[in-house]
Amino acid sequence: MQLRLGLSTDGVPMVERNNKVEKSAEELEKEKEKRRQKRNLRHAHAKGLMQGILSMLRPGDVVLDCGANVGDVTFPLAETGAFVHAFEPDPYAFGKISERCADLPNVTLHNAAVGTASGSVRLMRAANFDDNPKGGSVKSTVIAGGRNIDEADGSGIDVTLVDLPDFIRTVVKDHGRIAFLKMDIEGAELDLLEAMLEQDLFENIGLTVAETHEKKFHELRPRFRALRHAIAGRFPITKVNLDWI
Repeated sequence: MQLRLGLSTDGVPMVERNNKVEKSAEELEKEKEKRRQKRNLRHAHAKGLMQGILSMLRPGDVVLDCGANVGDVTFPLAETGAFVHAFEPDPYAFGKISERCADLPNVTLHNAAVGTASGSVRLMRAANFDDNPKGGSVKSTVIAGGRNIDEADGSGIDVTLVDLPDFIRTVVKDHGRIAFLKMDIEGAELDLLEAMLEQDLFENIGLTVAETHEKKFHELRPRFRALRHAIAGRFPITKVNLDWI
């Protein structure tokens, strides 16, 4: 391998390997800080958006929390008096949210994943789940190919799969509309959001927010980009927001 020393634009030495310049430690730290700032801004935006959502919900409204985990969103939604359907497939997280919402009669918990069909599906957990179940449970996914996910033969858990488009249609038929839908399902949101767009299911939902996970699923990035473009062409961010975190 050919090595060649050079200087960055600010005079910091760099090593060039095979004509590819490696960034200096200072430049890497600057990029890391930019990513941190961007992430903090997204957190702040999501927190502000959540406060706005809570202020607009009224008793009797129907909301859906897909990927509820331990209930950090479910619980404040329920405090508004809205009827909450919370979907969480991971047994560990479902146990925690069940304890937390045990005394909330307006919360219906579904120990299930959501998708575009009904049946069962394999839930895969983070590779470090046994060492840190609380932190690992937020990464549980039904989509193969994610970073740091245990996909070994014999691993994973079979969980119930609920057809979310059908569920949405049933709720709309019974209640007229859904006030709010939050989706954070570790890559599985791609198929669902595509189906919801195709079937015009956003029309009867006041606000849909989703965290997309294209950074964790490299092969899905072109579809995520196409989805973002298609949704932005039809709906304002106040109707469908794909930058939830």
